[in-house]
Amino acid sequence: MSPDHEPSAPDAPRPALRADCASCFGLCCVALPFAASTDFAVSKEAGEPCGNLTRDFRCGVHSQLRERGFSGCTVFECFGAGQKVSQATFSGRSWREAPETADTMFEVFPVMHRLHELLWYLAEALRMPESGPVRTDLRRAREKVEHLTLGSAETLLGVDVDRVRGEVNPLLRQASELVRSKVPGRGRNHRGADLMGARLRGAGLRGANLRGALLIAADLRGADLRTADLTGADLRDADIRGTDLSDSLFLTQPQVNAARGDGATRVPRTLTRPAHW
Repeated sequence: MSPDHEPSAPDAPRPALRADCASCFGLCCVALPFAASTDFAVSKEAGEPCGNLTRDFRCGVHSQLRERGFSGCTVFECFGAGQKVSQATFSGRSWREAPETADTMFEVFPVMHRLHELLWYLAEALRMPESGPVRTDLRRAREKVEHLTLGSAETLLGVDVDRVRGEVNPLLRQASELVRSKVPGRGRNHRGADLMGARLRGAGLRGANLRGALLIAADLRGADLRTADLTGADLRDADIRGTDLSDSLFLTQPQVNAARGDGATRVPRTLTRPAHW
């Protein structure tokens, strides 16, 4: 966001919505499956600890993930779900200390992950000054989702996350519409568009609707994506060198991590510039 869009303290994205691996029991390294591919050097079943996971729940090859063939790990973000499950849902007792909790803990983690992702989107919407007309509804939705995340493991496993997402998405779309309606000339609607490998170098996409768009390996060098809605857009291997994403809407850290940027790429101040750029 630009300096003019600095959030007020109550609506700012909180540290709790960022991964704190030191407070987690390595849940993303155990609970989630992955298959041998260009993203992962080996295959692993859900519930099976990754071979790189150490006894203290750290990654033994963290500084060499890409070199070792685990680039998929570098683009994952749990939005704080890992530490919430570890420290709140299971009261700081690990699956190694209490093996009988392991299966349930691993099942709860993906549910919490999706709920925390929704909390992140809601926090972003609340940061937008233009979201005023729906701010009360956004706050209520945030409170409801936050309440769900504080439930017991059994309660969390019974949450219909798709239904919750269905209730939240219209509010996020309204917030996006309120922001983009202020853009002169109004951006184009590319919602869900297949733009894989598209040549969009220098494109003026300010205020565009790119929700769910496939932008895999697209050439977006030098493009203007300010106030473009990038909710769920697939940016894997997209070339965003020199691209202006400074106040793109609902852009997440995993999306940024999956793209190819450089020192001239402008990203929102709430996100971190990937070390591999």
